[in-house]
Amino acid sequence: MPENTTIRFLAEDAKELKNTIKPGSYLRTVKPDGFVVRLPQNATPAKLRELAHQLSHKESEQFKTEVEFVDAPREHDLTAAFVGGLLLGTYSPGRWKSEKSSHPLADKKMVISTGVGSKKGKQAIFREKELAETQLSIMALVDAPANMKRPQHLAEWAKASGKAHGYKVKVLDKKACIKEGLGALLAVNRGSEDEARFIITEYKGKDAPKKGGPVAIIGKGITFDTGGVSIKPSANLHLMKSDMGGAAATFGAMEAAARLELPVHLIGIVPSTDNSVDALSYKPSDVITGHSGKTIEIIDTDAEGRLVMSDGLSYANKHFRPEVLIDVATLTGSAVRTFGYECGAVMSKNEELISSFRAAGEACGERVWPLPVWDEYMSGLNSDVADIKNYSGRPINGAIDAFKFLEFFTGEHPAYIHFDIAGVALKQGPYAKDRQATGFGMRLFIEWLENR
Repeated sequence: MPENTTIRFLAEDAKELKNTIKPGSYLRTVKPDGFVVRLPQNATPAKLRELAHQLSHKESEQFKTEVEFVDAPREHDLTAAFVGGLLLGTYSPGRWKSEKSSHPLADKKMVISTGVGSKKGKQAIFREKELAETQLSIMALVDAPANMKRPQHLAEWAKASGKAHGYKVKVLDKKACIKEGLGALLAVNRGSEDEARFIITEYKGKDAPKKGGPVAIIGKGITFDTGGVSIKPSANLHLMKSDMGGAAATFGAMEAAARLELPVHLIGIVPSTDNSVDALSYKPSDVITGHSGKTIEIIDTDAEGRLVMSDGLSYANKHFRPEVLIDVATLTGSAVRTFGYECGAVMSKNEELISSFRAAGEACGERVWPLPVWDEYMSGLNSDVADIKNYSGRPINGAIDAFKFLEFFTGEHPAYIHFDIAGVALKQGPYAKDRQATGFGMRLFIEWLENR
């Protein structure tokens, strides 16, 4: 039996097998044992990564632990992206099955020989491998069931990652959260059997700029969302284990930046709790005081993500004075109804930031598109009894309302940008019967950090 799997590449316009293999597809071969792949039209790293991801996933039983590329693309970023896609195809959410099989490329002895010998090419492949490994890790985190992914588990994940890859991790327990005045996080946590965790991570590269503040990313870490007293319907409720997709993107960005030793100063903050129903749960009509000192009237307990992130935004401003302030969350159904499952929503008053993130999204395959953020939308959040409401009652523009709420706690930061990834953090597609984690956000942030 052949000891390796051969993957031979054909240019999009190559005459060989032109009527057999369409651009962006592949053909199984017996001699040699492997595949012939035709490059897609207008090939980009994102397209090559997706093609390899599908090939690796669908044809896992045909792979050996050694893979050899023949006639790989001359553009090293395309070859590197194909390597990354093959590794992503090893992912399976079925680690709790009593009977399971592993992908040959997940074996520790796995080897992919690309034929790339240049220093620049090897660096591109190293980058893709590091990003793929990080993405696999955060995909598993998002797909983990709620009983195995409590706030304390997220904190332990961050500590283990920080220790392995060389960045700082500090975790505030309930007592420390009370002392810090994280009132919004603690309000959401009231109905939970698990105490909240406020997770602060920091990476500072060797050549990070000495002037200016860090980039701060705040990720929503709701480990399961019942909706609280404003309880969600039961259909698809099991998918609410993924309501910490923003936390995963934040953790992923931190780990990847450290793995790649990027010359940046990066802060990641994850306020984490579940949102459960209990006699102690916070209720509609409650008035709470967040970290900023601002009071919030609770209209809907299912608008909890913006509450915990408001504390994260306030904390970041107070303790780190970031140059750029980012938040990311699986926040609203409104974003899904607007964009479906093709891109994330991005909102900011800083047009330069929006343009730079759109460019980064196109480059890495994690697209985002802006929504308007005019101050007229703020009127729905005006409260008679507190400084602000947590929900306007107008679901049509719910994604924008959520931004306006969060903006209220940024201290009018001039470089604040918000990402709603509700439609792209978890997707139904070719890789699972049910919806599955994508790891969206990590590549977007890394691409932006590398090119800002």
